[in-house]
Amino acid sequence: MPKKATADDAQIIMRLYDLRREAEMRKARQWYAGWWPRNADDVLQVLNAFGTPENAWFRQVNGYWDMAASFVLHGAVNEELFWDSSGEMWFVLSKLQPFLKEVRQKANIPQGFTRVEKVATGTKNGRERLQMMLKRAEARRAPAAKA
Repeated sequence: MPKKATADDAQIIMRLYDLRREAEMRKARQWYAGWWPRNADDVLQVLNAFGTPENAWFRQVNGYWDMAASFVLHGAVNEELFWDSSGEMWFVLSKLQPFLKEVRQKANIPQGFTRVEKVATGTKNGRERLQMMLKRAEARRAPAAKA
């Protein structure tokens, strides 16, 4: 049975929320929300565009969720409380997941995005949530591909 959430867990969740409200992080999240990669090459284009705002925002959003997922994986924050307040993590993963194998191979980052993937898919409910988000992402990606 998982440990019961504590007031300290809640404080960590609130601090994670505060970090998402930081001005540059808001810009990064706004960009990420409107970015709909159609394939691994679209991801790699941003990943390899060092010195651009898009690369910085990509790294900021993914780095944030990687850090947050590591808190869960190392037991620093209650897993269930984290899931209840971190729906955006599935949204972020849904944009990358269809292309992760190819991105990892081409960018030579075999461990890239694994912590988020592990936390997001570590339970049946998490896998179902990801499938729902993948369907929603695909519906958003289709019009972007036609444009």
